[in-house]
Amino acid sequence: MTETKVTKRERFNEIIDVLNTIDGTADLVAFVNDQIALLDKKAAKAKETAAAKKVADPLMDIVFTGVTDELSTVADIVARIGDADLTAAKASYRLNKLAEMGNIVKDSIKVDKRTLVAYKLA
Repeated sequence: MTETKVTKRERFNEIIDVLNTIDGTADLVAFVNDQIALLDKKAAKAKETAAAKKVADPLMDIVFTGVTDELSTVADIVARIGDADLTAAKASYRLNKLAEMGNIVKDSIKVDKRTLVAYKLA
């Protein structure tokens, strides 16, 4: 038994339908229409933000250039790049994204009795 999710827009339209049957509710209908307009504005802003996130990340290319054919830890890759603005956390995030896209390979290596994540070109 699957339940269908009812959106705010659908609920607001149902409210408008009910209010249209009652005399003297024009101000309430106008209020609900304003709420629908706010939903539209919020959805447009969310689309704009999502589109901005899809724009190429300049650090992605910088991090990719630091990856070699040998397995390297995040610290090694950051040191190889030598950019003061590039932290290990920023590099790790982009390395994971590159691994998800299939551009590089993510693996584990042992360093001083610790298991660390390492990356190399695919």
